[in-house]
Amino acid sequence: MTIPSPERPEGAEAAALDAYSQIVTRVAEVLLPSVASLRVGAEGWGKGSGSAVAISEDGFLVTSAHVVAGAAAGTATFGDGRELPYEVTGIDRLSDLAVVRAAGGGLHPARLGDADQLRVGQLVVAVGNPLGFAGSVSAGVVSALGRSLAAQSGRHARLVENVIQTDAALHPGNSGGALADSTAAVVGINTAVVGPGIGQGLGLAVPVNAVTLGIVGALMAGRRVRRAWLGIGGGSRPLPPRAARGTGLAAGLEVTSVVAGSPAARAGIRPEDLILTIDDVPVTAIGELQRLLSADRIGRPVRISLVRSGERVETEAIPSELDDR
Repeated sequence: MTIPSPERPEGAEAAALDAYSQIVTRVAEVLLPSVASLRVGAEGWGKGSGSAVAISEDGFLVTSAHVVAGAAAGTATFGDGRELPYEVTGIDRLSDLAVVRAAGGGLHPARLGDADQLRVGQLVVAVGNPLGFAGSVSAGVVSALGRSLAAQSGRHARLVENVIQTDAALHPGNSGGALADSTAAVVGINTAVVGPGIGQGLGLAVPVNAVTLGIVGALMAGRRVRRAWLGIGGGSRPLPPRAARGTGLAAGLEVTSVVAGSPAARAGIRPEDLILTIDDVPVTAIGELQRLLSADRIGRPVRISLVRSGERVETEAIPSELDDR
């Protein structure tokens, strides 16, 4: 009896498979020296243990805020066997990003990319330390873009916008590690695993783009990330035909809650109001409102156009600084 030999892909199929392997291997070779295992605190692999990505030769690494939350220091272990003590220089829970600085320097900084250029279906490679297994690599694709991830700090909650969804295998411990494109540029910081009962084989990563690089820069300098705050909650709602007439808008932001004593409350904004624009910029979702409420709007009047009981209302609010402690 002759046992048939396994079939081997030929031609273009074999070339494509080989090219895929070469890309993943190259990305791994480039990034593994830049990704560290983080041990939080002085003893053991605690609840906050995870991964981090070196972003400067002189010791700075970026990780997930929830990995180092509540800690001031710990140990970073690299693929070459070095164990370097680190101190937490800044945490921004509302973006789930943090920066730590390892003593001694001499790191291999990763090259940072731009997640705004990603496309669904694009190859991505995750590098991190899942379940304590250092230097692990998995590959997959960008399975969706524009997702939102809820983050909380103190009594405030916020949506992390434009989160990357990937089917590259992620597990606890991958948080804070790198999600890279085929050129080995880091386009995301892995932050969450979608678990059993919710979804299998899906993970989320905070995008690396102009917004998050600004946050990382502030954390490297030891500064708080400043945000303006109005004090409302809400969600998108289609505009009634009468309200939509002449606006060119199809939807607005329906106010579902107003914090007592907040800038919105002082401006007379009420639940069931339908916000159309802020400073003439259309607002249809809470994420769009968050993007508008940048630090430069703190203490500066903003014009708010809304619909109340079918009638257009113009008002003005002065955002205060969000206290996320």
